[in-house]
Amino acid sequence: MTEEAKSREPQTYPAVSVVGPGDGETIVLGTTHMRVLEDGSHTGHRLAIAESVLAPHTQGPPQHRHARHDEGFYVLSGTVRFTVGDEDHDVTAGTLVMVPPGTPHSFANLTGQPAVMLSTFTPDLYVQYFRDLQEVLVGGRPPTPQADIDVMSRYATEPATDLT
Repeated sequence: MTEEAKSREPQTYPAVSVVGPGDGETIVLGTTHMRVLEDGSHTGHRLAIAESVLAPHTQGPPQHRHARHDEGFYVLSGTVRFTVGDEDHDVTAGTLVMVPPGTPHSFANLTGQPAVMLSTFTPDLYVQYFRDLQEVLVGGRPPTPQADIDVMSRYATEPATDLT
């Protein structure tokens, strides 16, 4: 094919993913409702994004470390307490918290108001953790630290037991 013929061919681009306000996969983890906006299927599994609504007085997971992915949290509304090792950070809307692999962390909503945050996972490995944890909690059982730990272990994540 000549260069002129190539230039006349329609150019193709990767498909664009658009997730509207009511779209996305919903995952319910006790008092936390998560909406998966991107599970990695449109990013070559390099990135996943989820929106989480933490009900008032929601305890998060036990402190843990990820071995193979970065996790980012952008607080959209409310106040979220991030615990990193023995330090607490109460962060409000407009704050970004980035957690690199190996860093112990947890989060909770200790206030009387809901909190909403956008989370990123690079790569997308951890989205399946939330799906699996939801399966464990079927029937309305509340999440327990041991249930979290058991499921975390499948996704290169372990509890930060040296901090308990």
